[in-house]
Amino acid sequence: MRRKQILFTLLIVIFMPKWGTCQSNDEKLGAWYMYFFNTTFKEGPWGVQGDIQYRNWNLGGDLEQLLIRSGITYKPQNAKIKFTLGYAHITSGAYGESNDTRQESRIYQEALVPNKIGNRFYLTHRFRFEQRFVEDQDFRTRLRYNIFLNVPLNNSEIVDNTFYLSFYNEIFINGQKDIGEGTSVELFDRDRLYGAVGYAIKKNARVQLGLMRQFSNAMNKNQLQVSLHHRF
Repeated sequence: MRRKQILFTLLIVIFMPKWGTCQSNDEKLGAWYMYFFNTTFKEGPWGVQGDIQYRNWNLGGDLEQLLIRSGITYKPQNAKIKFTLGYAHITSGAYGESNDTRQESRIYQEALVPNKIGNRFYLTHRFRFEQRFVEDQDFRTRLRYNIFLNVPLNNSEIVDNTFYLSFYNEIFINGQKDIGEGTSVELFDRDRLYGAVGYAIKKNARVQLGLMRQFSNAMNKNQLQVSLHHRF
C-alpha cells in the first residue's frame, strides 16, 4: 500500500501541475497522426524501431512537421534496457498560409528502461541525445528525458482486447544557446505532457487517442494525437 501511495504522489508531481499553468495564448487545436513500429531479428538482441509522424498546426492540412525516423536497436541478454542508434529527417512547415518549409537531419542515441510497479503500473524511462543539422542554423545538440506510464484497465497486462490509460511527460534541453546568424535559444527547449486512452487490438498492435500539451518559451499549444503502435 505504501508503494502505491508513493507512486500516486510521484504521478501528481510529474503530470498534474502543468495542466494548471495553461495560458490563454493558445493557437487552434493541432493534430498529430503517428505510426510507431519495432521488431527484433529472429528473437536475437538486434532489431529495428522507428516512427512516421504527420503533424499539423490545425486538425489537418496546415503542415507543422513531417517526421520520418528509424534506428537499429540492441538489447543485451538478461538486461532490462534497450539501446538505439538512429536517424531522422524532419520537414517543418510555417504556421498559416505560408508554404515555406525547413529541413532537418538528426542523428540520435537512445536508452529505454522499463519498470513495473505493482500489478498494473508499467513505467518506461527514455533517455535520448540528438545531434541536429537544421537548415540555416549551426550544428545543435539536444537532451531529452521522457517518463511513460501505461495502466491496463480490464486486464492486469496489456494483452489482446485490453483498454488502458497512457501518460507521458518529456522535457527537452538544448545543448547550445547560440545557433548561428545572431540567433539564440534558451537552454530549456520545451516540455510535453500527454494523456490518452488506448486499446490493444492484439498484444502486438495498439491504438491510442490522446491530447498532448506542449510548453515552450515561444508558445503553449494543445495537440490531438492519434497513434498506431505495431510490433512485428
